[in-house]
Amino acid sequence: MLALYPDRVNPGERSGFRRVRSNRNLTTAKVNASFDEGQKKYMRAMRTEGFSGYKDLKLVDIPKPAVSDGRVLVRITAAGVTPLDYTILSGQYHLAKAPLVLGNEGAGVVEEGGGTNFPVGSRVMFTRQYGASEDGTYSEWLAARQENLCLIPDNIEDVSAAGIPVAYLTAQMTLSLAGFANGKTVLSPAIGGSVGNAVTQLARAQGAKHAISTTTNHAKAQQARYLGFDEVIDLSEEKLSAGVRRITEGHGADIVIDAIGGEILSEPLGTLAMGGSLTTLGYSEGRKATIDVTDLIWKRASMKSFSLFAQPPAAYAEAWDTIIPLLRSGAVKPIVSKTFPLAQAADALRYLVEGRPFGRVILKI
Repeated sequence: MLALYPDRVNPGERSGFRRVRSNRNLTTAKVNASFDEGQKKYMRAMRTEGFSGYKDLKLVDIPKPAVSDGRVLVRITAAGVTPLDYTILSGQYHLAKAPLVLGNEGAGVVEEGGGTNFPVGSRVMFTRQYGASEDGTYSEWLAARQENLCLIPDNIEDVSAAGIPVAYLTAQMTLSLAGFANGKTVLSPAIGGSVGNAVTQLARAQGAKHAISTTTNHAKAQQARYLGFDEVIDLSEEKLSAGVRRITEGHGADIVIDAIGGEILSEPLGTLAMGGSLTTLGYSEGRKATIDVTDLIWKRASMKSFSLFAQPPAAYAEAWDTIIPLLRSGAVKPIVSKTFPLAQAADALRYLVEGRPFGRVILKI
C-alpha cells in the first residue's frame, strides 16, 4: 500500500519510507506513524483534467479538505452519478473550470465540524453545486456546507442515500411549485430515470389520482410493473397521448414534470388537461424542441422551467420535511441499478449515459 502512495508520506520521513524495503529493522510504529500522517493530508479523488469526455477523468491524490467556518468534514461513503456529471465532463456546462472533482451528490459520515445538529459519526446525504463550481463527491472526503446536509434515515443504506438528494429534491420541489395536491394526475416520463421515478413515487405516496410514467423499452415496462408501478405506458406498444387518455379516461395530466427535453417534449405537452402545467428541467434528449402552442393556448395551460441550484434554502428544507417521513415509512424506495468503485467512475458514467439503466448508478468509496 505504501508503495502505491509514496507522496502521502511526510517529506521529512521519505528516506525512512525508502528503507522499508531494505531495512527490516525499521519499526512498524515508525512506518505506521508516517503513513497515518500522510493519510490525514491526502485523499483519492476522480478529477477531470479537461472537458472532452471520459478520457479526461483521472484517479489522483489531492490534499484532503480542511474544515472552515460553516463547513463540515464528511467522509464520503457513496456518490451518486448524475447526468449533470456527464454534461460537465463533455464540456456542455460553461460554469465549470478544470481541474475539477466531479460529483453533485453523495452520502457519508461526519468527522468534524458538524456541531450539535450533525455530531461526529452522523450519517448524512447532500447536494448543491458540488462537482460543478467546486470539487465534488467523487472523493474520499468533502468539506460540505452544513446547511446542505440532511440526516439519513436509519432504514436507508448509504448506497441508496447517495442517489436520493438530486432526484427526490427536484421531484418534490417541482411538484410543489406546480401546485400538486391529493387527487391530481401527474405524468413524469422515463420510469427508469432518476427524476421520472422519484416524481412517480412521491406523487403516488402523496395521494395522486394517477402517477403515470413511460418507457420506450418493453423489458423496462415489465420490470416497472414487477416493482409495483402500474401506470407505466410502454411506448414500444402505445403512443403517449393514447396511453394518458386510457389511464385518465380522457382527462389528461394536471401536472407534467419532464426531465428529458428534446423534440419529444411536445408529446407530454400534448397530454395536459385543461389548466394543466408542464415543468421542463432536463435535456438528455436534446436542447431544442418544437411545440404546438395551441396545446398551451386552447387548454389555458402553462409551461415553466426549473433549476435545483436556483432554489432557496427554505425550499430544500420544506422538501426534505416531506421526503424524509416517506423514506422512513417505506412509502418511497430509492432504486439502485448498479454500483462501481471510485476508480471506475468513467465506466459508471458511460453505463449511465449509454446503458440507460433502470435506477441509480452509484460509486462506492
